[in-house]
Amino acid sequence: MLVGALGGVLAGAVFKRLWRRIAHEEDTPNATDEDRGWRQVLTAAALQGALFALVKAVLDRSGAVAWRRVTGTWPAGRN
Repeated sequence: MLVGALGGVLAGAVFKRLWRRIAHEEDTPNATDEDRGWRQVLTAAALQGALFALVKAVLDRSGAVAWRRVTGTWPAGRN
């Protein structure tokens, strides 16, 4: 659970930095921001979702590989 929480924090930080570079804005858009358009809100949401999924996959895969190195078997339920 701790690894998942840290992964979420990492993904959030990466998203904020990436958004600053892409949009040249400090604040990331929320779906309820009245002054933001659909394109900007949906682009930010898609990017954020992709980054969270990427970080989760990296952490899950790394954990499985580490488990196999320690135990010699692939984690149960991960085949």
